[in-house]
Amino acid sequence: MKAIILFGHGARDNRWREPFDRLAELWRQQHASTPVALAFLEMMSPTLEEAVSLLSAQGATQITVVPVFFGQGGHLRNDFPALLNACRKTYPQIVLSATLAVGEEQAVLQAIVDFGARAL
Repeated sequence: MKAIILFGHGARDNRWREPFDRLAELWRQQHASTPVALAFLEMMSPTLEEAVSLLSAQGATQITVVPVFFGQGGHLRNDFPALLNACRKTYPQIVLSATLAVGEEQAVLQAIVDFGARAL
């Protein structure tokens, strides 16, 4: 079974995660047959490993991690690969892959331009 993890940075203020919760809910509404979990790099839970564990318990055998970051900074170039590799070692039965940061996607950038244009 395929599943997806929406991976964010995390913050001390719990209100920061509200858009992530809405994003996960949108996923559930539009892709109900594919489980989704949130995961955070720091300061919030679940961690990436906890999210993989949760989806594994639900029967996931292929998990795609989508970094909900604007760009490929140090966290995605250094910290994230180490966390992903640790999960691969802990869960060798699961095929774990990752996309680029969502901010690298042209459609996401265009959506931001469109949002700005509507604000004028």
